[in-house]
Amino acid sequence: MNLLTIDIGNTNITLGLFYGAELGPRWRVSTVHKRTADEYGLQILDMFRHEGLDISSIDGAIMASVVPPLTSTFVQACKRYLKQDLLVVDAGVKTGVRIRYENPRQVGADRVVDAAAVIKLYGGPACIVDFGTATTFDAIDDKGDYLGGAIAPGIEIAADALYQRAAKLPRVDLIRPSSAIGRNTPNAMQSGLLFGYVGLVEGMVNRFRTELGDDMTVIATGGLANIIAKETEIIDVIAPWLTLDGLRIIWEMNA
Repeated sequence: MNLLTIDIGNTNITLGLFYGAELGPRWRVSTVHKRTADEYGLQILDMFRHEGLDISSIDGAIMASVVPPLTSTFVQACKRYLKQDLLVVDAGVKTGVRIRYENPRQVGADRVVDAAAVIKLYGGPACIVDFGTATTFDAIDDKGDYLGGAIAPGIEIAADALYQRAAKLPRVDLIRPSSAIGRNTPNAMQSGLLFGYVGLVEGMVNRFRTELGDDMTVIATGGLANIIAKETEIIDVIAPWLTLDGLRIIWEMNA
């Protein structure tokens, strides 16, 4: 079974091709709201050609999206260029996740998919930390129920805000400075961003642990997970492709 998984986020679109339960080639491209179904379809074809893959080898496709305008765009692209009816994770799709949020419809599809992966692969209680456009914290209890979580601005949003709102502050790369005490402005900003977010993560995880229990597992995902994880011992598992794993698991539930 060759399954194409697609995760549409506000900043990036991540795609991965599974051969059964094994994740093969994966791609990460920028989210462009104005791009058409034809443009995205041709981009997918190009990515497959670059890997020497035949698009006809795809047996199925599934997607989670937090960008509503692009949901229908990808449905059209997959139907025309991949000859696949795209399964969209939405109401009515089996996920294996019992959502205890006051309004379940307010939970983003990516957070539900991450929860599905964690419940299947790690069990609960667990805290999922997703370093995306926003930094999100999701709580899974010992029964495997999704309880809710917390949402903070992502580290890249914070970096952009400093550059845009403070006239004398430059744009900086998100890399580790040599010390917490910056001796120049770029290093001072890097320290505040990187070490400041480490402190945010540690503080939130400890609060979640107080509510979920000491045996809580902490799983980090998202593009910046590795950078943050190097600076703290509070993260137990780094799973950069967690959402893609969750999409595969949900596909199998609905096959």
